[in-house]
Amino acid sequence: MTALPRGETPGHPAAADDTDVVDPAATAAPGPSGEDAGADVSGAATAAEAVEPDGTEESGGADAAGASDAGEAADAESAAALSEAEAELAAQRELREKIEKRKAEKDGPIAAGTKLSGQAADLLAAVRAVESGEKSGTAFFDSPAPAPRRAVAAPAPVRPRAPEPVHVPQGASAEAVAEVAVVLADGGAPETLAAPAAESLGAQAADVLREDPWQLLAVPGVRPEQADGFARALLGAACGPDDERRTAALVGWLLERAALQGHTALDASAVRAALAERAVTDPEAAVQNAVAEGVVLVFQEGPDEQDDEDAEGLAESGEQTGAGAGTGQEPPQVLLGLDRYALAEESLADGLARLVNAVEKDADWSQPAAAAGSPSAAELIRTVAAGGLVVHTGGEAARAEPAALIAAARSLGLRALGATHSADGRRRLAEALDDPSAAVALAGVLAGTEGPGRDEDGAIAVDLLVLLDAPQLDVETAAILVESLADGTRLVLSGDPGVLGSAGAGRVFADVLAARACPQVVSRTPDPGPIGELVSGIGIGELNQVAAPGKEVVIVPVHDAGEAVHRTVQLVADSVPRAIGVPPADTQVITVGHGGPAGTRALNAALKQRLNPGPGRFGGFDPGDRAVHVPTPGRTVPGVVVSADAEGLHLDCAGTAVVVPQERVESSVRHGWALSAHQAAGMRWPAVVVVLPGDAAQGLSRAWVYTAFSRAERHLSVVHGVDQALQHAVAQSPSQDRTTRLRALLEAWPPATV
Repeated sequence: MTALPRGETPGHPAAADDTDVVDPAATAAPGPSGEDAGADVSGAATAAEAVEPDGTEESGGADAAGASDAGEAADAESAAALSEAEAELAAQRELREKIEKRKAEKDGPIAAGTKLSGQAADLLAAVRAVESGEKSGTAFFDSPAPAPRRAVAAPAPVRPRAPEPVHVPQGASAEAVAEVAVVLADGGAPETLAAPAAESLGAQAADVLREDPWQLLAVPGVRPEQADGFARALLGAACGPDDERRTAALVGWLLERAALQGHTALDASAVRAALAERAVTDPEAAVQNAVAEGVVLVFQEGPDEQDDEDAEGLAESGEQTGAGAGTGQEPPQVLLGLDRYALAEESLADGLARLVNAVEKDADWSQPAAAAGSPSAAELIRTVAAGGLVVHTGGEAARAEPAALIAAARSLGLRALGATHSADGRRRLAEALDDPSAAVALAGVLAGTEGPGRDEDGAIAVDLLVLLDAPQLDVETAAILVESLADGTRLVLSGDPGVLGSAGAGRVFADVLAARACPQVVSRTPDPGPIGELVSGIGIGELNQVAAPGKEVVIVPVHDAGEAVHRTVQLVADSVPRAIGVPPADTQVITVGHGGPAGTRALNAALKQRLNPGPGRFGGFDPGDRAVHVPTPGRTVPGVVVSADAEGLHLDCAGTAVVVPQERVESSVRHGWALSAHQAAGMRWPAVVVVLPGDAAQGLSRAWVYTAFSRAERHLSVVHGVDQALQHAVAQSPSQDRTTRLRALLEAWPPATV
């Protein structure tokens, strides 16, 4: 039986608070007490407790996470005064409109690896054409052949400038909010929903809600039971559980919820089962109605010989008809998806194929490859020389290889850039480069505030773009990025396949890997030291003991959640600084969920009381508090509270001054001594304390453990109270935890494409 790593023992495990590193003599800590075993880990989360799709509380709290982000897209007229976050959103919005417009010009059902047919195919085509403003719904069916690909138009120019406050994006008008408030009052709904409802449903929100009260489900945080009560109050006996307005809204709500879990589509049978659980008596008819109303699209994964009539029958009823019935052949899978993710996945697949096919030989890469510092770096350089799209996998030490590639490309006179998802990732890449200016943040590149800007065709002005920490890339951002690259640009997706996926919908990196859609380079550079050895074992399903003579890895057994919090505070405030030499400011606590007696909220409260006590006079914060700011869903920016005034809460985020308006502090800022693993992904700290209380067992997976443990550079402490659940989680084979269509789209590329 394997066990957690051992460290030296300066004292007994039950020693007083001055214990340095507690003895991990037992292979596993005792199980949780009865009162902790059932502790709640699924409390509601704020937007700052990011959208984290792993099935634990981290994702469960995401219902309310977007309440303050529904109106994030600012008016184009104020582009010159946009902050970085707003500029990013504006650029994404414009590029997404371009994607939709290009997709609207396509004729007929989706062909790449999936089949859309019958009424669903006609609906998809009509929706795309009508929403683009180019055709009416009836005119679509006589549309001409698809137009050739056009260059992406440049977004509104945003010039780099000094850091500035984050302003509240313009929301709904006061008149629209007041009208919605009247409707909400008539239906017995809280007035606080008026502003988000007006932002989500538009200027006619009041009329929309009166006619279809279940549209209230479009407001983040509203649940079906609440929408049902609102509808009964407005409609009385005129509504029932099978009201088509209700069932259509429920189907859309289920898919929106699935997107928060990372799915871009759901199996139709799963949707029907979920509808049945919510008192819908005819789930098949409900799904058919949702497709007819344009709420969702239908896709078929399976044999190409399935004819259109049979596919339509499968979409509507789930019956096994046609080629898959009675022949022993596996029936096709019918998926339901939202238009936005379907467009993103199709656009991304098309864009990646374009990059693969458009690459040209532009220089002699042989000399830089020969001069590379490692065999893996040389292999990466040679592979990129011949390919427009390359995937590179490896751990932290392997980041030197993309850095060598960027340096090699720049030595050949090419415009090469390395992009990361976090400021910490950018710092680590810059340290590995001779020219730190070649390291930028992905959000800044897309917004135009970092990097070389755009060329005359609106494309990012680079010849080679290397994206590090690629597993954090969600499908919509990936589509925007690829659409922003000109023909002939080389794209390298680099990352560690063992870590948790993106906070947004999709599994881009994993799907590209699984589809084998392009050359792949696997680094042979292992992460050094005891932590590297431990994490490497976890990656293959083994929780091994490792020698840690310098106390690099230790465990701290605990009996319950209260002891877990106590030991965590002791480690951060006393033991790690004294025994390892890492101050509290450089030690990060990581735990499974936000709620519960040992979640991030409880740990942050205890750590604040010990490390920076104060009255919390700035909305719960005091100067010197560690904090995380979430300017957009899924993007976590660590910082330190500086002050507060009439403008809002002032933060120092890795040297960048940020001002969060008072009305957004509660929803987008939280204390940051303790984070979830999803929030910590892409960042590293000198010391990390991973907290595993007894009630966290169900939230563990190999990817979670791998991500949390690999955030440590010099020292890792594991506050261990989950008994054998940790070993079982690591031993379980990772599975396809998200339903997506990208892999099938990529696998359908013609052989000459790859």
